[in-house]
Amino acid sequence: MSVAVQDSLLDFGDEPTPAALRPERVPLTHGAWIDVQRGWLAGSAELFGRLVEGVPWKAERRRMYDRTVDVPRLLRFYGEDEALPDRALEVCRDALNAHYLQELGEPFRTAGLCFYRDGRDGVAPHGDTIGRGSTEDTMVAIVSVGEARPLVLRPRDGGSATLRYNLGHGDLIVMGGSCQRTWEHGVPKSARPTGPRISIQFRPRGVR
Repeated sequence: MSVAVQDSLLDFGDEPTPAALRPERVPLTHGAWIDVQRGWLAGSAELFGRLVEGVPWKAERRRMYDRTVDVPRLLRFYGEDEALPDRALEVCRDALNAHYLQELGEPFRTAGLCFYRDGRDGVAPHGDTIGRGSTEDTMVAIVSVGEARPLVLRPRDGGSATLRYNLGHGDLIVMGGSCQRTWEHGVPKSARPTGPRISIQFRPRGVR
């Protein structure tokens, strides 16, 4: 698979390498929070190309009401006993574990990859509440490579303003506390010309 992506002027370096973790924490309502670090992964354009070519992407179909529809993105999930498709993902996971292990109380163990090919791909607002995220505080760390796409966050109770973060080119966002069960996040579709993006989601055991 060959996909062109425009490199960011800040996305330099041949081998993908995470920087020291110094995220900005944004408190949300109901005990939720997010950490954001722009350009955390240098050389992310190189990783994007390797993932496009090296990951066995899957196109899925799901039942929606009275019909079965295509999932508007390509997917690949790596369980805790599976080797990740690129050494750079292991380096990112290890760095996240070193930084967040004490606060989270457990390591990130799985990796879910989503390939948004253009503006027709997206994901509706949701929380990662399959499993423990529906009842427990947890963390989900997302590294975005490729073109920037908006990640929209909104509280489930509608009680505060919607937040919008344009993420790509090695940006990191970590959703923590009660975020998965009290807030929703999604990537809206766009009618405008939109370049490809891959999101890499690191999660603890039992969170999907």
